[in-house]
Parts: sequence; C-alpha cells; structure tokens
Amino acid sequence: MSKPLPTSRQATLLRQTGLVEAALQLAAQRNPADITTGDLAQAVGISQGAVFKHFPSKQAVWLAVLDWATVQLMQKLQAAVQVRRDEPKGFNPLAALQDVFIAHVDFVIAYPGVPRVVFQELQHAKTTPLKERAQGLMRDYRLLVKGLLDGAVQAQTISAQLDTQAATVLFMGAVQGLVMQSLMAGSLRGMHLQAAAVFNIYANGLSHVPARTTREKS
Repeated sequence: MSKPLPTSRQATLLRQTGLVEAALQLAAQRNPADITTGDLAQAVGISQGAVFKHFPSKQAVWLAVLDWATVQLMQKLQAAVQVRRDEPKGFNPLAALQDVFIAHVDFVIAYPGVPRVVFQELQHAKTTPLKERAQGLMRDYRLLVKGLLDGAVQAQTISAQLDTQAATVLFMGAVQGLVMQSLMAGSLRGMHLQAAAVFNIYANGLSHVPARTTREKS
C-alpha cells in the first residue's frame, strides 16, 4: 500500500493542477503566447510570485499542459479502441478508427485550448522543449492511427493497395482541418455532427484502390 503524500506535496499538486486548468481555459479564449504568469495567477487567485513556487517558469506551465493533454487525449483514444476490441463479434479496426476520429473531436469540444497550444508550438521554426512535446503527442497519435489502418488492411475491410502512411497523414489532416475551421469560426457547435460526415468521406476513399499518377504511369 502506497504511503499518502505529505500535506505540502498534496497542496503543490493541487495548485499545479489548478494552474494547468487555468492555462487551458485561458488558451481557449486567446492566443496562448499572450497569456502571462500574472493572468494565470489571477485565474487561480494567487500572487504572481506564488506561481513560481509551483513551476520554475512559464514554459514549465505549458510543458505541464502538453503533458496533461498527451496523457488525457491518448487515454481517451485508446479507450475508444479498447471498446471495439472487447466486442464479442470481433475487432473491427475501421470502426475503431471512426471512434478515434469522433473521440478526438469530442476531446477538442471539451478542451478547445489544447489544439491552440499544440498548433502554436508546432509553428515554431526552431526546436524547443515545447515543440518537442507537441511533436511527441503527434507521433503517438500517428502510431495509433497507422496501426488501425494496417489492421484494417489485414482484415480486408479497406483496399490492400492502400498507402497507410499517406492515409494516416490524411486522417490527421481531416481532424486538424475540422478543428481549425471551427476555431476560426469562433464556435465548436456542430463540429460533432460534421465529424461523422467528414469521416464517412474519408472512409469511402479507403475502400478504393488509389489511382496511379501520371508520373507513376510513365
């Protein structure tokens, strides 16, 4: 049986969690780059100096935000896949892929600050700790999606000639495009309904043998 955390440690963890939540809430409303430690302090009701008792820098706060987002999103997506794996009639990778698509959209609707933070970090030309964290999230996501696509090919539910690497890129692009359009429109309402239609178009393309390009034919 694990020992209970000291009271001071519990208080620190609670305050860190509160600051992460505040950062996400503020990121849902404005550019994450414009959010200051003073904004975070005000959101949780502490002094600006107290923020640095729990995080050594503002960057550390955003690293914690990305760590939280990675764990929460991947757990949600993997749980969606596991539900399909537990079905008595057998695992359907393509159906699991659809559930992953919808689960991601639902996650964004619940936490709209996450894509704002991720997109901002990925845009930086130079490598930073924050960009590496965001890239790590995208890498884990790609591995999950490609694994499901490879499984669907093996199950013969999509074309055996499908380029699953390209299909993975297209899947992620479809999710990101849907999210970006909703964020630019200033409203996430209706995104869940649009997600089902977008995935259906994507899934229909998986069932057909890709056409050869002019360069490939020559």
